[in-house]
Amino acid sequence: MSPEYGFELTHERDIKEIKTRGRMYEHTRTGAKLLYLLNEDENKVFGITFRTPPADSTGLPHILEHSVLCGSRKYPVKEPFVELLKGSLHTFLNAFTYPDRTCYPVASQNRRDLLNLIDVYLDAVFHPRLTETTFKQEGWHFELDNPDVPLQLKGVVFNEMKGAYSSPDNLLGTYTLQELFPDNPYAFDAGGDPRVIPRLTYEQFLAFHRRYYHPSNARIFVYGDMPPEEIMPVLQEYLEDFDRLAIDSEIALQQPFPGPRRATRPVMAGKESGAGSKGMVTINWLLGQTTQREPNFALRVLEYILLGMPGSPLRRALIESSLGEDLAGEGLGTELCQIYFSTGLKGIAPEHTGRLEALVLDTLKGLSCRGIDPLMTEAALNTIEFRLRENNSGHYPRGLLLMLRALTTWLYDGDPFTLLAFEEPLETVKSRTKEQKRYFENLLTEHFLDNPHRVTLTLKPDPELAERMEKAETAELDHIRKALDERQIEELAAQSKSLKSEQTRPDPPEHLASIPRLRLEDLESRNKLIPAEPQDLDGIPLLYHELPTNGILYLDLGLDLHALPPETLPYVPLFSRALLEMGTRKEDFAALSRRISAGTGGIRPERFLSTKKDRREAAARLFLRAKALPHQIPELIAILKDILFEPAFENRERFRQMVLEEKARAEHHLIPAGHQAVALRLKAHFSEAHRAAESMGGISYILFLRTLARDVQEDWPKILGRLESIRQTLINRRLLQLNLTAEEGLLDRTKTALEALAAEMPDSIVAEAPWKWENLPEAEGMTVPSQVNYVGKGADLFRSGYRFHGSALVIARYLRNAWLWNQVRVLGGAYGAFCSLERFSGALTFVSYRDPNILPTLKAFDESADFLKKSALADDEREKAIIGTIGELDSHLLPDAKGFVSLLRHLTGDSDASRQQMREEILGTELRHFREFGEILDALRTSPFIKVLGAREAIDKAQSELPRSLDIVQVL
Repeated sequence: MSPEYGFELTHERDIKEIKTRGRMYEHTRTGAKLLYLLNEDENKVFGITFRTPPADSTGLPHILEHSVLCGSRKYPVKEPFVELLKGSLHTFLNAFTYPDRTCYPVASQNRRDLLNLIDVYLDAVFHPRLTETTFKQEGWHFELDNPDVPLQLKGVVFNEMKGAYSSPDNLLGTYTLQELFPDNPYAFDAGGDPRVIPRLTYEQFLAFHRRYYHPSNARIFVYGDMPPEEIMPVLQEYLEDFDRLAIDSEIALQQPFPGPRRATRPVMAGKESGAGSKGMVTINWLLGQTTQREPNFALRVLEYILLGMPGSPLRRALIESSLGEDLAGEGLGTELCQIYFSTGLKGIAPEHTGRLEALVLDTLKGLSCRGIDPLMTEAALNTIEFRLRENNSGHYPRGLLLMLRALTTWLYDGDPFTLLAFEEPLETVKSRTKEQKRYFENLLTEHFLDNPHRVTLTLKPDPELAERMEKAETAELDHIRKALDERQIEELAAQSKSLKSEQTRPDPPEHLASIPRLRLEDLESRNKLIPAEPQDLDGIPLLYHELPTNGILYLDLGLDLHALPPETLPYVPLFSRALLEMGTRKEDFAALSRRISAGTGGIRPERFLSTKKDRREAAARLFLRAKALPHQIPELIAILKDILFEPAFENRERFRQMVLEEKARAEHHLIPAGHQAVALRLKAHFSEAHRAAESMGGISYILFLRTLARDVQEDWPKILGRLESIRQTLINRRLLQLNLTAEEGLLDRTKTALEALAAEMPDSIVAEAPWKWENLPEAEGMTVPSQVNYVGKGADLFRSGYRFHGSALVIARYLRNAWLWNQVRVLGGAYGAFCSLERFSGALTFVSYRDPNILPTLKAFDESADFLKKSALADDEREKAIIGTIGELDSHLLPDAKGFVSLLRHLTGDSDASRQQMREEILGTELRHFREFGEILDALRTSPFIKVLGAREAIDKAQSELPRSLDIVQVL
């Protein structure tokens, strides 16, 4: 076959499982590989990936990932990535650093927009400028504002990884790879160890790009409804500049250990917290190669059998051991060249390592000898198959999920279709299960019990670690400073000044204009509508959405939380889990979890809280979100009836385990997502919806869980009575809202089944409970063991007289991508900063992420108003902000999300007409709106609402210069 645009077709096949025509190409001149998945999905995806094995822990691959997006040959602006963020309709735009690869994916529903994104990304990876300024900004640099102040270390990746090294969960993943793979690139941290990052030189940085960022080392991916002839010319334009090279980027296999090993690593912990509560222990195995098809699928099923359900045997043994609080470890790791398995416990005393190890091994031996429950195997096979057929990627484009799935074999020179065309290997596993009675038991013996490549890893909490690391960094900087003579100090201060000058220098207008983008006339003037048909089911409101769902039924049952008093709300997350994880009068929790996995596509709880449009009160619902195939509908309804009408809450020990799991998860999630906790804590001052959300998922919830863990032991009747009271209140037809998303023909069939559930639903008058809380302190310092901070400030704009206008979304986006990006990230060295306005509540929040600063960040927040009032905003910048906002408004939704989002709009009073008005206001945003909003933002400057999450030492240091003192809340 003759080459097409320089590419030769090497393989082609239909992948009926995902309704796709798959084509494999090779670029004849360079050897670049191209995987093209052609189908009808309008949410198109492009990605280019390079194998980038690290040789040390300086974070070189990670720093380079940031840096190539900071200007290129064709687009010589400081940050083309930011310009794309400002003015694109992208549905995904980012880059990832893995332990052995670097990925650059983009996605858009708009054909022209995708071509623009591809062009900028290809120029970025193949022809980046990679200036020393970029290296210092994104990687690391010494900062000396003047000769009389202490020397500092700054850098975006440097501070990002300081945040990552403050998270025990992140470190568990890093250390697991290092211990399991001591002899290949996974022994190093591709993201970067903050203690090692400053060893990286600019020359090494440039050499790494020359070595690995070449078409001969590239894997290019395209997905969606654009034919190859539209994209291949763009690829050829870049690839034809290169010749084929022999690039050694192969990932060597880790050779097996002769026997098991143990390792202990320290992790940060709060000085006042109990050391044992922060420990983690995992047992880890190195298994087979990722490219081996049958073991790959079989081990996924086995993992679900062992850990995937509340009643799974290994999960149950771990939780019921009372050695710890929640599961730790990734489970099955399938994204590297060799599969590995990791499981254990969080919140375990390190001295119990041996007991945990024995427990895990004894449990696996018992399963191997006595056999695995066939019902457990059936449940696992059904769930794995359902997930593969549904191909639900959540908020991410489906094509991105498929790209990452293909890379798990393709990157290691295997067949990229191995995991995409799943029917054949899945049927092989199902056949083996029927033909070989001990199929999974034999897998257990081979891969676990008889496998000497095992590491028991203990993460030991060290309350002094953060302080020692900070002191070591300070001492090293002092040592460097003392070794400098006066001329060198002045030179370093001049370099710092020069770097800041370069960072604040505006790009030439002609360079900014070179970046391709859409125009306002390219945008749709009308919103996309979601079909929604209100119905009545025996007096219960039902909203129906007829959408193509690939034969799957999505059913949401919403219960109105406003019937509960505020002191009851923190119990709701555990109550919703208890419905699904504590069993019923008919079966224990293990049998119920098997039944759900075997007979449905899954049932999960989800909370929704939002201020209603044009009202101060909250729309508040607890949802049970279920999915099933048509033949599973009767069983799904039967399960829902059992969990709603006959739950069994009496098992105190089971509930105690759930409380400890919930507490451990909330605590371990806090530092990686500190910006979310700060934003929620701020918004809790401004509406009952936000205050309720904070009580069920914020700092208040963590504090509540600690008290609840004690109360379950000391006053179980009170807790049991509270759970039953919640059930008796909420399970009421007058509080119920149903939502159904399905294809044509399923509505009547499902309604008939739902009528049986509705007939048994209690019917009694329920009054809304008044929601009032004690006031939270306006200014708070929330202490955690962390090397970075999360800084927030907020205001209630509605109380200042402001009324929402669609232009505010454009302006908030502009502030985030212009002012905050430059002041907090580029100059301040934080990983990110966000500005958000809740259009129904008027809650305005500014928050930073993984931030080395406190005071400079608050100053940047306060100066946002002046920036809007005084900056010379070009029409081009205004248009880009409008386009980007429309892109957010038109974000791509999968069918289940469309139906659910439509319901949420219905509950908040967000009508199609009001959303269309908002779109028109966005499209009509003018310069005057920026100036007017600047006046409104003066309310932020005088706002007393400040929240800082960070180390006690950093907060205490900032206290003396704050306009008001912070109330200290010890969180971790």
